[in-house]
Amino acid sequence: MRAIRKAVEPRSLETFRNRRSGDYEGYPHKDELRKALVEDQRGLCCYCMGRVRADRTAMKIEHWKPRKRFPDEELKYRNLLAACRGGEGEPMPRQHCDTRKGDTVIRWNPAEPAHRIEERVRYQANGRIVSDDEQFDRDLNETLNLNLLWLVNGRKARLDAVLQGFQRSNPSRDRVKHLLEQYRGGTGPLEPFCPVDAWWWRRRLEKQTGDGRPGARG
Repeated sequence: MRAIRKAVEPRSLETFRNRRSGDYEGYPHKDELRKALVEDQRGLCCYCMGRVRADRTAMKIEHWKPRKRFPDEELKYRNLLAACRGGEGEPMPRQHCDTRKGDTVIRWNPAEPAHRIEERVRYQANGRIVSDDEQFDRDLNETLNLNLLWLVNGRKARLDAVLQGFQRSNPSRDRVKHLLEQYRGGTGPLEPFCPVDAWWWRRRLEKQTGDGRPGARG
């Protein structure tokens, strides 16, 4: 997962909410909202890190706190995320992300800075995403189903590529810092599953400095 930095919400959403014009279903500017969410997330699904596009056929607007259970949160921008279609229409074992999650509440929100989402997860050599937080590990595996084979393979391919790159070039500490700065503060679409790269870069820096922050283990 990747920490999502929320930009300013679309004016149309703020206006609609402040006027108490209706509920989420009645909000008429969802195309504008999709565009803003995808830009915030640099083209990646909030959960699986696959590609999303600002088109209703290519993404879903996810409510981290589900609408049915938290109606007061349904128009709040901090609660809205861009998610992939998540195997919509497939049997339950093949569904993932928002489609699988439904009305379940997961423990941590990738768009909430205080939740420090990237410190909550780590990646195994085989591409599995795991958490040392027992409840969140269940969220990853059961609620979001993020260890489907094709997702695991996508993450493993990224991890293999970054390891091979380090072996070939052995980049300096300054170079690794620069890569992380681009990942955190750049603009434009990121490559699918690339948060795996950033996790490895952080791990590399932590090993060099002896920093034992959460998420440093492999």
